Amino acid sequence: MARFSRFILPGQPHHVIQRGNNRQTIFLCEEDYHYYLDRLLYASEEHECDIHAYVLMTNHVHFLVSPVKEENIGKMMQTLGRYYVRYFNYKYKRTGTLWEGRYKAALINSEQYLFTCMRYIELNPVRARIVLNPIEYSWSSYLCNAIGMINPLIKPHDDYQRLGLENYQALFNQVIEQKELDAIRDVTNQSRVLGNHQFKQAVEKILNRKIDPKSKGGDR
Repeated sequence: MARFSRFILPGQPHHVIQRGNNRQTIFLCEEDYHYYLDRLLYASEEHECDIHAYVLMTNHVHFLVSPVKEENIGKMMQTLGRYYVRYFNYKYKRTGTLWEGRYKAALINSEQYLFTCMRYIELNPVRARIVLNPIEYSWSSYLCNAIGMINPLIKPHDDYQRLGLENYQALFNQVIEQKELDAIRDVTNQSRVLGNHQFKQAVEKILNRKIDPKSKGGDR
């Protein structure tokens, strides 16, 4: 199967997701979550990636991250994965892969989808019916972005700074439409671009690459 070629644009937010192999559990206790977040902080600083939002679920993780350079997300994920797999395998006396293939990353049009994607990430535990309210979940950026709890991992996006904490918190009174949920899932699973036609055209011009695959077939 051919690999998806990611679209990475420095300075722009990207929705990153990585799953456990065969959707296996990758966090078995609180110490695992703490270790992963500690290594994520180290890797994001080492490779100049600004984390705007995140959630750690039992068998997968989500980030919203802006890299300084095109290759930085890949380097961050490689460093993070190397540390965490070594820790996890040693602790639980196992061998072999922990992750389900490569991580996936979708380039996000911040003007359209920044706050939708942040809410999508931070509401994961609610959609999974783990908690009723995101404030009850310890392993996400919601407590920082919506409540104001200090979190050294989070680097606020400029648009978030302009919106403000209280206005961001108020966004959670609005339901994310199903079509938006589906759009975020689809483009992330395919490592493509989430934005309108104008945004995609601009990305194509900058990266000199076509975003949408050519339709198959021709005159019949």
